[in-house]
Amino acid sequence: MMTDPIGDMLIRLKNALMARHKSVIVSASKIKLEIARILKEEGYIEDYKYIKEGTQPKIEIILKYDENKRPVIAGVKRISKPGRRIYKGYRDLPKVFDGFGIAIISTSQGIMTDHEARKRKVGGEVICEIW
Repeated sequence: MMTDPIGDMLIRLKNALMARHKSVIVSASKIKLEIARILKEEGYIEDYKYIKEGTQPKIEIILKYDENKRPVIAGVKRISKPGRRIYKGYRDLPKVFDGFGIAIISTSQGIMTDHEARKRKVGGEVICEIW
C-alpha cells in the first residue's frame, strides 16, 4: 500500500532524471495528470501520455534535458504530505527561487502554479515545489 502517491511520482521523476532516462512511468490519477500537465506547460518535461492498458492506467512522462544533457528539473520538494498538510493564502504562497521555480497548488479552482494562484487571488494546499 502506497501512503503518498504524489510523493512517489515526484521521487520517480527525480530518480529517472538523475539516471538520465528518456521517460518514466507512474500510476495514473487525476491529480497526477494535472501535475504532469502543469510541468509540460511550464517547460519542465517534454510531454506526457495517458496509457490505459490492463487494470491500472499509467502515465508515461517524457523527460526533458538541455543541450548539455543536464535535466531541466534541478530539484523537487514535496511540501504538503498526507501526515502534515500545508495550506497558504494567496499572499503567503512561496516564491520558489525568487520566481525561477514553481510551486504547484491545489485550490478550490483546480490545480495550478503559484503564479496563477496569485493572479486569481486564491490560496490552497501547497503540493510541491519544482525548480
